[in-house]
Amino acid sequence: MDNFDKDGIDEIFKKLNCSADGLTSDEASRRISQYGPNEVIAKKQSKIIKFLKKFWAPIPWMLEITILITFFLGKYSDMYIILFLLIFNSIISFTQESKADNAVELLKKKLSVQARVLRDKQWQLVEARMLVPGDIVHIRLGDVVPADIKIIDNQVEIDQSALTGESLSVNKKINDLVYSSSIVKRGETTGIVVATGKNTYFGKTTELVEMANTKSHIEELIMGIVKELIAIDTLLVLALVVFSFFTHVNLSDVIPFALVVLIASIPVALPATFTIAMALGALHMSKRGEIVTRLSAIEDAASMDTLCMDKTGTITEDKLTLNVPKVYSSDEEKLLLYASYASERESQDPIDNAILDFAKSKNIEPDYSKRIKFTPFDPSIKRTEAVINDGEKEIHIVKGAPQVIKSLSKNVPESYDDDINKFSLQGFRLISIAYGENDLTVAGLIPLYDPPRKDSKELISELKALSISPVMITGDNRLIAEEVAGEIGLDKELCDVKNIKSSNAGIKNCSIFAEVFPEDKYYIVKALQKSKKIVGMTGDGVNDSPALKQAEFGVAVSTATDVAKASASVVLTHPGLTDIVDGVKSGRRIYQRMLTYTLNKIIKTIQVAFFLTLSFFIVRFFVTTPFDVILLLFANDFVTMSIATDNVSYSMRPEKWKVKSLISSSAILASLLVIEGFVFLYIGLYYNLTVNEIHTFIFDMLVFSGQFTVYMVRERKRFYQSRPGTILMLSSVIDIIVISSFSYYGILVSAIPLTFVIASVAITFVWMVFMDTIKNVVFKHYKL
Repeated sequence: MDNFDKDGIDEIFKKLNCSADGLTSDEASRRISQYGPNEVIAKKQSKIIKFLKKFWAPIPWMLEITILITFFLGKYSDMYIILFLLIFNSIISFTQESKADNAVELLKKKLSVQARVLRDKQWQLVEARMLVPGDIVHIRLGDVVPADIKIIDNQVEIDQSALTGESLSVNKKINDLVYSSSIVKRGETTGIVVATGKNTYFGKTTELVEMANTKSHIEELIMGIVKELIAIDTLLVLALVVFSFFTHVNLSDVIPFALVVLIASIPVALPATFTIAMALGALHMSKRGEIVTRLSAIEDAASMDTLCMDKTGTITEDKLTLNVPKVYSSDEEKLLLYASYASERESQDPIDNAILDFAKSKNIEPDYSKRIKFTPFDPSIKRTEAVINDGEKEIHIVKGAPQVIKSLSKNVPESYDDDINKFSLQGFRLISIAYGENDLTVAGLIPLYDPPRKDSKELISELKALSISPVMITGDNRLIAEEVAGEIGLDKELCDVKNIKSSNAGIKNCSIFAEVFPEDKYYIVKALQKSKKIVGMTGDGVNDSPALKQAEFGVAVSTATDVAKASASVVLTHPGLTDIVDGVKSGRRIYQRMLTYTLNKIIKTIQVAFFLTLSFFIVRFFVTTPFDVILLLFANDFVTMSIATDNVSYSMRPEKWKVKSLISSSAILASLLVIEGFVFLYIGLYYNLTVNEIHTFIFDMLVFSGQFTVYMVRERKRFYQSRPGTILMLSSVIDIIVISSFSYYGILVSAIPLTFVIASVAITFVWMVFMDTIKNVVFKHYKL
């Protein structure tokens, strides 16, 4: 790499064969071919290694141990089936994870970092990866520096802590190098790109969105549930082994069966089901304007019960608007004309723009040829000044803060202070105008306000309907905050952030934080989390990044800086926050699908383990075979993966996993299925079915009851209240037809008469209808 650090700007222009006018599009295309894209291709793990890792985890280990035991016991048919299950599960998991990874990568591309570059002598936005050495770029506050850049004008403050470990920002001036991936903390500048991609000083460019490897909270909880189920099954298996020993049952028959019962407790399809559900949810949200950068954020959206929102730009328009001015010593037209002379478009100052727009709407156009002097706004004196010549005399005009203008004016109306207080109580920001040849006279007050977005009131209403507490955070004063809160229907429970830093007491009731510094948002989020809240946070600026990272559900709005987007788990592409409501609803729908799968898995695990064990104690033979239990995993677990696409409604309250309630309610419903199993066993014995036929008859019962249980637990009311998803219904129909055919024709199982196959379907359906009534009582009691 050339030593651009010591080279002067002219020397760099010469080396890179470019100028301050930038490159042409054709030249940029040629240089892309020469230097390559402005990115560092991350080393990706081999697909073969990824696939092989599917065989190295707790679930595959249990299957692999079972394969070895069945091999040594000479149970080769069982061994081949379990081996097939292991490979099939690995292929399904690998395929679905690859699809999810590809989907997230596509979403990340929608959030590619944009750079302001001078091409064909025009400033334009291009993807940062398309920058080449010799490009002229412009960076400003909040930008992630897209390449190594030599500054050619102004100076900026740069945070390069992520690259160098320096805790303090550094100032960069003309002729200094700014490194790729550092962050602009203050100021703006233009520079020339000297290195891109792997040739940058640190050998990498910024990734806007990093896929967080955050472990899913839901998966942790469910794996915890499964551990408890395996513990229960282990006790049953030990009891089974002990009983077999004393009753002289061959252990070579018991051990494979016991292992298979344990395997039935393992959520083989769980990771793939969750991944599919969340990936589909992320794609749905992207179509609605929400780009998900971390799949687990969908879970957090379902659990969120508090949403902290910036007032400016999210709740409000972030555009100052004039109200009716208060006129004193002149008419409204003259007041607006004088205010326009003391304003200018070039500064792009929000107050100046608001005044000029309002004046234009009143057909008031100042003749700037009469303005002979103009002094832009200076924060140190808090005013703007102008001098005009109306053809007869020179008039001095000042525009600024009311108290500043009062101190400069000789003629001030008696009601001036009272008028200021009245406007302030209504939440207006005030600008005062004074004019005169020698002594200044106050011409009037111009009230300004940032009006709420048209959809803000509806947003607050929807959030409350979803049992989410909206919290408004603003740097404006308390009066303005309360006025805006009143307009949008937000509770006026105002809290002082200073008290929150010292104590969390009462924060649960806070709905407004006023006079807040950007860095205070982090402490507000932390305090809410300490009070057991699941917090969402919206932001757009550099200083919002800590709060966005701290919150469970960080949302960067459409106008957010690159740094804010990088810190968030969801990025909105439409103005405002109404898309968040859709995100919450999507998250809660996905939760319902996961809950259906989990309930079904727990119920089936308890049913299979207890029924098979208890029935053995009673009839002294296994009522189904290890092979049948393995086949049951295919017939139920993998078919119920289609739950990920089910048509479900969302809850009107935040979703939280209640482990004890899940296990307790599942145990009650599973006990009814155990009774159902004994009904089937009684029928088989009563009609003198052979042991092999009983195996098939019980196998059919387990498969069909498993399918119908899904339709029972997917709905919190009666099972027929909502239409299931098409894919789910189709999967169930195919499953029932296939298993019925296997049972009738004796494929992989012993054949049984068609009447018993039909009876299996009919009895399990009627039993589900009977259980559905009890389910409603159970779910209501455990608040599921």
